[in-house]
Amino acid sequence: MPTAVIGIGSNVGNKIQICRRAIDLLQEMPSHQVVKLSSWYDTVPIGYKNQPNFINAVLILQTIVPPFKLLEILQNLECKLGRKATWRNGPRPIDLDLILYDNLVIDRDDLTVPHPRFAERAFVLIPLVEIWPDLIHPVYFRSMSGLLDDLGSVRHLIKKHHHPDQKSAPPHMS
Repeated sequence: MPTAVIGIGSNVGNKIQICRRAIDLLQEMPSHQVVKLSSWYDTVPIGYKNQPNFINAVLILQTIVPPFKLLEILQNLECKLGRKATWRNGPRPIDLDLILYDNLVIDRDDLTVPHPRFAERAFVLIPLVEIWPDLIHPVYFRSMSGLLDDLGSVRHLIKKHHHPDQKSAPPHMS
């Protein structure tokens, strides 16, 4: 079954609750299964800085859905959970990004896989390295740990989040 990497984030409302709701909705679909979930991370916004910090995580999804359909499912979930069109890098209650889909490389106007900027973003790489450090980027042919090392010092941009109802990092799902 193909494997997809999904970035998940929020900076509006009850951030972790809405992210968990998105994960639950994905998990309820018979066409795929969440197999791993990273810890939650508190992340400084990129681009537009005058907004609340984000909560971010990465999940690994096994799916029978092709990448274009998976993107459509993710976008529909965003709408269902209250995401409205705003400006680039603006605040949003939910953000679901298709980061990788197996080793596919797709470069079209309606879908780019791997996600074009994820190798530059600590809020994707740090949680991804936590759960799959030796995954190889299908274009750069570098491990996720190597890509994270290439970013240099990023710990000031992101830190592990400890939520009151979360005594420790969430367990990996299986």
